Amino acid sequence: MNGGEAHDVLPESVTFGGTFRSMTTEGIDYLRQRIQEVVVSQAAVHRCTAIVKFMDRAYVSTTNDDNLYNIARTVAAGLLGEANVHPFPRLMGAEDFSFYSQRMSAALFTIGIRNESLGSIHTTHSPYFMVDEEVLPIGAAFHAGVALAYLER
Repeated sequence: MNGGEAHDVLPESVTFGGTFRSMTTEGIDYLRQRIQEVVVSQAAVHRCTAIVKFMDRAYVSTTNDDNLYNIARTVAAGLLGEANVHPFPRLMGAEDFSFYSQRMSAALFTIGIRNESLGSIHTTHSPYFMVDEEVLPIGAAFHAGVALAYLER
């Protein structure tokens, strides 16, 4: 939020921003509409005006193609064993990959890299994030296996 630097002056304007997320594209559309309604209405209550601007391309939900997901899961289970393959929990993250999944069949997956003995225990947005490079060959084999399995089908 930015309304100037002086603590004893009412600013002529105030600017604020943030993010909003949903598990579905419909939810994003609803939130855009509702944010517009609430901000403009609340400004009017205080005899002010409001202009709401959104990014031109809002993030949409990332949705895996069922066929590609099943291919990737089968390859991963064959490579690592079924006990080492886990569905990724639904998250409210903003993911660039979602734009690909709108244009073509896609499946998003991750390769686990947690290794407590190396200190590889932090998530990607942590300043302490560190990749256990021992998993890179596994990731390469997985990607190649998914590509081959897809082409065979």
